[in-house]
Amino acid sequence: MARIGMGTTSVLPRRLEPAFRLARDAGFDGIEVMVTSDPATQSARTIGALSSRFGMPVLSIHAPVLFFSALAFGRDPRGKLDRAARLAAELGATTVVAHPPWRWQGRWAVRFEAAVAEIAERHQVVVAVENMFPVAAGGRAREAFAPHWNPAELAVDRRVLDVSHATMAGRSALELAEQWGERLHHVHLCDAAAPDAGGRLHDAHLVPGRGGQPVAALLRHLAASGFTGDVVAEINTRHCGRDDAARLAELRETVAFAHEHLRRGATRRTPPDAGPPRSGPPRSGPPR
Repeated sequence: MARIGMGTTSVLPRRLEPAFRLARDAGFDGIEVMVTSDPATQSARTIGALSSRFGMPVLSIHAPVLFFSALAFGRDPRGKLDRAARLAAELGATTVVAHPPWRWQGRWAVRFEAAVAEIAERHQVVVAVENMFPVAAGGRAREAFAPHWNPAELAVDRRVLDVSHATMAGRSALELAEQWGERLHHVHLCDAAAPDAGGRLHDAHLVPGRGGQPVAALLRHLAASGFTGDVVAEINTRHCGRDDAARLAELRETVAFAHEHLRRGATRRTPPDAGPPRSGPPRSGPPR
């Protein structure tokens, strides 16, 4: 069964030490560290010490992409991704999550696909690219990412499926998972809200089961298809403020939801000799 991790963004505005404690107390198998402007998230020594202290392995590193992390790991986008991969390798994390470039990052967009493969090879980690979404402006959907918001349109081997982002793009997370097949490497587990009264969508990152995406069916599909990547919770608990008891309750609800539906899906898994074998260890790079 896939490992169930917790992204540190799930506990913002709480910082790194509470994130590790909450991940342990909620029953997660490990943690994904989002690199931010907080120096602790950029330090292999600090992260490693917290990992040992709380018994929480670092499953993945999310390269810095948040607005308040604009200067984390410098200004150069390639340098940011390279340093994130180096940090992952130092911590024994197997995956680095990357976003496609913003459209205004024209030079980086041209180099992005090749850089993903080169950086993955250099540091011997998987660099997986996350699905994003068009941005509504002036009543029209406009492409905000280049070469594309959908990693299926890019020459990259491994993809990250974010459920909330799928809604922002008007897509079903389950349908994307089915279309991506074995190139789906990593999942950001959450749910998504329906449009508001004005028809606007929000990148809500709800607790799974509280929104409109087929999250239960997605998890069952992953287990039934033999998915071997990690399922990492990325929910929004900012409304909890500093109430960690309320935050912990939502994290435990997320873990329970994931366990239940992955377990149900596993009972439907096709026997190994009933279909073609899965491919070997994943790598990032242009499709072969």
